[in-house]
Formats: sequence, C-alpha cells, structure tokens
Amino acid sequence: MNDQNLIPPKKGEIRNPKGRGRGVKNRSTILKKWLKTKVTIKHPETKTDIKVTLADAIALGILKEAVKGNVAAFKEINDTIYGKIPDKNELTGKDGKDLIPIKGITFDAE
Repeated sequence: MNDQNLIPPKKGEIRNPKGRGRGVKNRSTILKKWLKTKVTIKHPETKTDIKVTLADAIALGILKEAVKGNVAAFKEINDTIYGKIPDKNELTGKDGKDLIPIKGITFDAE
C-alpha cells in the first residue's frame, strides 16, 4: 500500500471496470430473501405439517443437533444468544494491562 492508493478517483474514472454490475445483488441480500421463504416441516412435538420460514427451519435443525449432543451446534446457539466468550488476549486494554484487575486470577502465557 502506498499514498497513491489514497487518491480519490477523478470524475468519470472507473477504478474497477470489471467489478459487480449495477443492480446485481450481493450475497447477503440474496440470502436474506431466501431465508424469508416459507417451507413445510413436521412440527417437532405434534408431528403435523406446519409452514415456517427457512430461517426457522434451520434454527430448529441446529437445536435438534444440539439436543443430540452435537457440541458445535450447542456452541453456535450459545454464541448467538449470549455472545462469544472473549479470548484471554482480548481481556487487556491498549496498555496491555487487565481491563478489570481481579486478584488471585492470572493467565499463563501460551
């Protein structure tokens, strides 16, 4: 990277002529659309057919896997609900000191 990269484009200049075309949707927009579509699944308890969004069907599938003992599915649910547990290296401020000093607890360097 150099200072020349920081120069804004001149009027009418196209820096990436083969880039995504106008009106072409990005992946996030496409996924959001499809996750709203309705699908028919068996209700987990009553076993009757119900219509739910694809997002709901996926969430139920992850829950089902967690109940079976899939640790990755359980971790994904917990991370979604409660947030990810910070890495021990993220528990320090810019000065390298603990954000909240706690007496008696130390982290060993790995």
